[in-house]
Amino acid sequence: MDGQIPSPRELLEENEHNERLIYRRSLLYFALSSAVRRKGVLPYHDMPPNPLTPTPDQNDESLNRWKASLGLSTGKPLSVDPNDKRRCVITSLALEVPGRQDFVIDLSAPGALEGLKSKPFTIKEGAKFRMKANFRVQHEVLSGLKYLQVVKRKGIRVSKDQEMLGSYAPNTEDKRVYEKKFVEDEAPSGMMARGHYDAVSKFMDDDEHTHLQFDWSFDIKKDWD
Repeated sequence: MDGQIPSPRELLEENEHNERLIYRRSLLYFALSSAVRRKGVLPYHDMPPNPLTPTPDQNDESLNRWKASLGLSTGKPLSVDPNDKRRCVITSLALEVPGRQDFVIDLSAPGALEGLKSKPFTIKEGAKFRMKANFRVQHEVLSGLKYLQVVKRKGIRVSKDQEMLGSYAPNTEDKRVYEKKFVEDEAPSGMMARGHYDAVSKFMDDDEHTHLQFDWSFDIKKDWD
């Protein structure tokens, strides 16, 4: 009947239906958008509607709560320069050490990466630490972001590491930046471990696209400088 107020049970059933619908659309969209970027298997106009783009039937509080529970932003999309084609913008990197101030590299500063190899920073032997990255995603979903690192000493590779960082929707006004803390690590210790190390690091996605690559260096010492 027109104008009839739905019962609580009817509202619950409708919300459950909407949640199932957006879940199926999300999976389909993420899979197809990844395929399009890799192989161009579908023309853009044949793509399913983006479930992260607000539409009248998605302006529902329960749906927004559901997306928020998955870590998907539900706010207004950030304004992005259309000439900036980057999908992932790493804004800062930091080294966290318990009890010490973070060593932060602001990548928005001119020449921020250039001096990292020629000006090594010190890590105390045996110290526990973790890396932290702040970044912004724009234009489209970023699938399978990962961090890769190769460390050498005197030209010989001593470690090769990879850490999966996850997949992310474009940032919005209520989620302007993502922060990802890496798994805690521990510096080697002992006389043989002390010395100078060179490293190459990069951020890549499932499409094997490199979003940032840089050379840097560090020294393992008996104590902090």
